Amino acid sequence: MMKLVEDFGPLFVFLILNSKGAEWLSMDPSQSLFIATGGFMMALLIAIGFTYIRGKKPHKMTLISAGFVLVFGGLTLFLQDEMFIKMKPTIVYCLFAGILWVGEFRGTSYLEKLMGSVMPLTDEGWKLLSRRWIYFFAGMAVLNEVLWRNLSTDQWVQFKVFGFMALTILFVIAQMPLYKKFHVEKAK
Repeated sequence: MMKLVEDFGPLFVFLILNSKGAEWLSMDPSQSLFIATGGFMMALLIAIGFTYIRGKKPHKMTLISAGFVLVFGGLTLFLQDEMFIKMKPTIVYCLFAGILWVGEFRGTSYLEKLMGSVMPLTDEGWKLLSRRWIYFFAGMAVLNEVLWRNLSTDQWVQFKVFGFMALTILFVIAQMPLYKKFHVEKAK
């Protein structure tokens, strides 16, 4: 339960502060995304701190994502420009797709290096799964660009929190046949 709070708590802080932060702080509603961004950054740092306090180490992907949130959130707040925090998902998705693509190009599945100990697959399975994640991340990057440029900020925030999460969960579930087909039993 604590892991879920640490992973998703900052995202829900972002959602709630975007919705109610300006009202609670008696500020102009146009400041909502900036309030939410600052709260998201603080909640993320607190969540990472709690992970360390519990004697655990945050996942590498969590730390990388946190780095992007802090950089793009910082730019958003410093320059008072929503574009930076709205582009962050696009850049992160492109980065993940690019890293996986470089691995494919080099004949190495970086996804296997990251997840192979918990999800043993054949080489062919890792290759297929990596390619699917590359396409998924690229599609999510394009989707984010379309959404933040065509939706209101509130609509974009709602989709960022719920839509991207739902799409990711659906994508993972859709990979179950691949997991079953290419699963390898661990040697005992």
